[in-house]
Amino acid sequence: QRFEQVSGQFLAETEVTQGTGFGTAPGLRTSGKIFAMLVNGELVVKLPKDRVEGIVAAGAGAQFDPGHGRLMKEWAAVPVDSTEDWEGLVEEAFRFVGAR
Repeated sequence: QRFEQVSGQFLAETEVTQGTGFGTAPGLRTSGKIFAMLVNGELVVKLPKDRVEGIVAAGAGAQFDPGHGRLMKEWAAVPVDSTEDWEGLVEEAFRFVGAR
């Protein structure tokens, strides 16, 4: 439900589309590129490596593991009970992916 609320705000942007993230996870895309998704109840966002490291160091999330044991350096997984601002993280991810 929290992801749906955040998604609704970003879908108002003309360059944002809704679809799947990796596999069947609900996700948000810009120019066809995934920037945010919901995986097992966690917000997963694409951010610069140093920002992901900061989230991990603060104990607010972890590097995303898509299930094959290899952590993804530019993807952070943030649990629903995290103190991190999901809307802010999705905004950061949108700007990061859109700038590429």
